[in-house]
Amino acid sequence: MIEKNYQPADIESRMSRIWEESGAFMAGRPERKDAAPFTIVIPPPNVTGSLHMGHALNNTLQDILCRFERMRGRDVLWQPGTDHAGIATQMVVERQLMERQEPGRRDLGRAKFLERVWQWKAESGDTIVNQLKRLGASCDWSRERFTMDEGLSRAVVKVFVELHRAGLIYKDKRLVNWDTKLLTAVSDLEVQQIEVKGSLWYLRYPIEGKTFSPDDPSTFVVVATTRPETMLGDTAVAVHPDNERIGHLIGQHVILPLVGRRIPIVGDDYADPEKGSGAVKITPAHDFNDFEVGKRHSLPRINVFDQEGCMNLVGNEDYLRGLPEGSEQLAEELNSVERFAARKKLVTRLEDFGFLEKIEPNTHMVPHGDRSGTVLEPYLTDQWYVDAKTMAQPAIAAVRSGATSFVPKNWEKTYFEWMENIQPWCISRQLWWGHQIPAWYGPDGKVFVAETEEEAVGNALGYYVEQEVITPEQGREMAQDPAKREGFITRDEDVLDTWFSSGLWPFSTLGWPDETSEVKRYYPTNVLVTGWDIIFFWVARMMMMGLHFMKEAPFSTVYIHRLVRDEKGAKMSKSKGNVIDPLGVIDDFGADALRFALARGAAHNHDIKLSPQLVETNRNFATKLWNACRFAEMNGCDKPDRFEPTAAKETLNRWIAHETSRATREVTEAIEAYRFNDAANAIYRFVWNVYCDWYVELAKPLLMGEEGAAKAETRAMIAWARDEILKLLHPFMPFITEELWAVTARRDGLLVLAEWPRKASAVSEEQIASMAMAGPGDPLIAPVMAALDAGDFSDPAAEAEIGWVVDLVTAIRSVKSEMNIPPATLIPVVLSGASAETKERAQRWNDIVKRLARLSDISFADRPPEGAVQLLVRGEVVALPLKGVIDLSAEKTRLDKEIVKADADIKRVDAKLSNEKFVANAPEEIVEEEKEKREAAVARKAKLQEALERLKLAF
Repeated sequence: MIEKNYQPADIESRMSRIWEESGAFMAGRPERKDAAPFTIVIPPPNVTGSLHMGHALNNTLQDILCRFERMRGRDVLWQPGTDHAGIATQMVVERQLMERQEPGRRDLGRAKFLERVWQWKAESGDTIVNQLKRLGASCDWSRERFTMDEGLSRAVVKVFVELHRAGLIYKDKRLVNWDTKLLTAVSDLEVQQIEVKGSLWYLRYPIEGKTFSPDDPSTFVVVATTRPETMLGDTAVAVHPDNERIGHLIGQHVILPLVGRRIPIVGDDYADPEKGSGAVKITPAHDFNDFEVGKRHSLPRINVFDQEGCMNLVGNEDYLRGLPEGSEQLAEELNSVERFAARKKLVTRLEDFGFLEKIEPNTHMVPHGDRSGTVLEPYLTDQWYVDAKTMAQPAIAAVRSGATSFVPKNWEKTYFEWMENIQPWCISRQLWWGHQIPAWYGPDGKVFVAETEEEAVGNALGYYVEQEVITPEQGREMAQDPAKREGFITRDEDVLDTWFSSGLWPFSTLGWPDETSEVKRYYPTNVLVTGWDIIFFWVARMMMMGLHFMKEAPFSTVYIHRLVRDEKGAKMSKSKGNVIDPLGVIDDFGADALRFALARGAAHNHDIKLSPQLVETNRNFATKLWNACRFAEMNGCDKPDRFEPTAAKETLNRWIAHETSRATREVTEAIEAYRFNDAANAIYRFVWNVYCDWYVELAKPLLMGEEGAAKAETRAMIAWARDEILKLLHPFMPFITEELWAVTARRDGLLVLAEWPRKASAVSEEQIASMAMAGPGDPLIAPVMAALDAGDFSDPAAEAEIGWVVDLVTAIRSVKSEMNIPPATLIPVVLSGASAETKERAQRWNDIVKRLARLSDISFADRPPEGAVQLLVRGEVVALPLKGVIDLSAEKTRLDKEIVKADADIKRVDAKLSNEKFVANAPEEIVEEEKEKREAAVARKAKLQEALERLKLAF
């Protein structure tokens, strides 16, 4: 018995338990051993994470695909798991230690600290997994993986070692994004560009051989910088070769102010002759662009900071090299001074000596660490790198050949642009939590990379014995006693970038490097669902790793979804206070309502605008479905065991079979094409408009009539269509559909494992029976077989009849609304020049049409009466005599005014959108909002003009 009120919380907790206990989500079910596999790997959320709206969207879309394919009979593996999230997790535990006033990381030591991290992971690491379950994610939770599981860690080590042997992993001194608070390199993904109101300092660099005078521009070159503290590491000034004003200085030298270092003026396209002074200072050790300029001109790299962002000058041989005598005082004064404090000291001194020309306010983007919040420093340091350029080539080819395709396709351009210009991938991090790099160093710094410590030590000792650095006896002693080799052979302390291990996710989770049956069956995966922001960082890594180690792209399709924004189109952020908590929304309206709202908004080329009110609207849809199923139950609607909907006799019932078949086709094709919004909106329209508002309403007279074949057939058809709805809606709203299925279709088992609706065959039972009796070559066979092959039920006659009723009532209601006629007002309708077929329909459905459209009378005439508003319904004229019902002149005046107002709205938006400055500077969401305003105004104007044209016919 269906409860009176729909209570999502009760249903969702109960259904989650039933699914888990039944093993409904498990891959490799015995009955599907011969079924085609369908595999999706979850983008592993950080073990520190909590469900946010991006997770909710991403996992809802994955779940729709998995439930859809599971119902289509596939052997579905949705591989779940979490990422160890090196920096984020280490920060959580360090903060916890600080809050509890316990010894910090350094005091505990590496081993003890890692024990605490594992302890925290055991206690709190499954938070987001439980939240994903609340969302309804139908992952095979029995196969849950963690990027630092023993098996996955073994895969990481093997990959590192093999890539190193192939020359694709190497160590190099390059610039990295350095976090001076966390004391580690961070990936580009962990860089947050923040707009800062700062300054632009214009500095005078004296030209060598000329007597510097602040009043004589011929004695110096002016450079502009936002970071004057880095000038101590300058090794050149760049000027564009085509700079007519100062290009003649190329090849000369300047003297670095305050420092006295002689540095060249080089010609380089990087210097923009139209920007600033036309000359730029080059600091290869402290700027990514300058680093590339330095490489082109073989400039020295002088690192003037330490790891904590303080000046490192005393004893810094690179800095001191080439300085004139007496310049040590500056080094001593600034040494160990924090970089921004040093900036103030330097600017003061530059001004005192006449080297500061001017200071201008300057708003610019400054990179910050997204975890620490500190300003990141481009920092020159030794790190491990992957030769991404080489590994990217097969990954580029895979997409160009179509082995892997992006949906929407325009994201392929983004992918190619990134991959074709890819830089070496820095994979080392100066952390303790993560996969420790499998590299060991000898006393001379020689590197030994191996899968195990025993192998590395053996290789190292063998090498040093051969080089006669140690004796064979010493080598044997060190091999047998780790204490005796301490300090001689040491392991690299760094860990690998989190993206390194997650790049192996599609095959490491299946048991690779072992040749498991899971690897053979479920790799490659079918589709990856992810956001555009990690195309470069995760999608690209998986493509490179999968193709190198598995010789096959890890997925055939990459579906890229858009962002979830607030109702005004603004990006959600804590600072704006517009973040919508998915768990709070689930508490208020249920997971089904949230999922359906997200799915309905998931268009290919538009971000989703979400508000609690929008979710509430979709909860109301769930309530509508609930009440419709309850109505069916209360009216004894049940589906017989052997029920063939296409054999129905009643026109109304054949119409709903026709409409259900069309909805099945629309939903199926849309999901197959990853048009989630089209699929969700198709089922929404079918449930709310077709089934509830029309079919059930039109069926009520039959349900209230006498017992008989028509009533029995209608009850069965209501139940059949309801069951098809529950199947079609299940991938989007799994909880409510499973609950209603359990009550209304108990004999059929769990809905999650039920069969996806098949396109109904346009064949009656009589045709099938006659075909069975027909002999070879019988003319009856061909049309029946063709109908079976088409597999798409269509009844044009039923659609023409019921469709006419629906269109007629809808058109009349629309006109009443447009012309401000109260819905309850009874008006007459004249069918002008109606065909015999239309007259018969009008007589058959007279009472229902009058009741639904609130009509006083339906009559027929050769031509429309005077003062009637005319409509065209399925090619025939329908006249509404409104003279005396409304003031036609006043209504015309009102419509004219509304059209003028709509025109004004369109012009106002056009003026904004044609303003290049507005489009270039306004936030993306504001521009998008203006475009939507225009679309709404254009649609409103078209509707008003249509109403006005109708009204003119009445004069």
